[in-house]
Amino acid sequence: ELPSIWLPRALRQTYICKVGDAVNLLIPFQGNPKPQVNWTHDGCALDACRVSVQNVEKDSVLFIREAKRADSGHYQLSMQLDVLEATATIDILVIERPGPPQNIKLVDIRGFSATLERTPPQDTGNTALLGHTVRKADTKSGCWSIITALEHYHCTRYTVSNLIVGNSYAFRFFAENQCGLSETAPVTSDLAHIQKAATIYKIEVFAQRDFSEAPKFTYCSTVTGYDTQLFRCVPASPKPKIIWLKNKLDMQGNPKYRALTHLGCSLEICKPGPFDGGIYTCKAINILGEASVDCPVDVKGRG
Repeated sequence: ELPSIWLPRALRQTYICKVGDAVNLLIPFQGNPKPQVNWTHDGCALDACRVSVQNVEKDSVLFIREAKRADSGHYQLSMQLDVLEATATIDILVIERPGPPQNIKLVDIRGFSATLERTPPQDTGNTALLGHTVRKADTKSGCWSIITALEHYHCTRYTVSNLIVGNSYAFRFFAENQCGLSETAPVTSDLAHIQKAATIYKIEVFAQRDFSEAPKFTYCSTVTGYDTQLFRCVPASPKPKIIWLKNKLDMQGNPKYRALTHLGCSLEICKPGPFDGGIYTCKAINILGEASVDCPVDVKGRG
């Protein structure tokens, strides 16, 4: 049987692990008689103190107890049977958290915003950075909070807005890759003081307005039917006295009519009949004068 190697799908692309993780790769192969198996790391023999290899009937196992960044590279498995040979290459990348950003400084303060600058970390953790995260803390509470808009931020200059007037802020920066945030974060040496703008209040003097006025009637409407209600709006100060007249005769004391003066003046006619038709007059009187308005009411029979 010719020698051949079956490389698992997960190992056909770069195998990524974190520093300190165990690496245990099982590679199936075939060949009869059993071929000679050999592993190399970047073209050199494996370090037997760190990497162990175990070959069984149909598998070859590469094992690293605690991975280090130096274990990253190209691992080649070769199998030789007489003059026939089969090879497979596995790329291993060992990563760790990045170092902190460098040269953090406060550049400018304008209004409610502060502008910051930084340079990338010297150590990216053996992988590409996902960005930076900025946190702020005011000197009153001392609590650090994440600035949502500046997570996974890639620019070297940051503008932090919506700061509270009168507070002083410190900022710190984290670098981030696939392993997470950097273990340490430098803090700006200068505090951002959000100054209060000087406000001058000028009290304006207003002349007292006289709201006194003679009574007058504004536009209103009446409804005729089974129950009729006449309503009039009467703006006046002081409060006027309301008198209702029917055909110029006083209706006070008549139980058929009920006069109300809430939010204006209204006259309610209970179950009107044909004899209730006529000219109804509403008169309003106060010390400044009087006003009156007529409202004709026509009561028609059913049908």
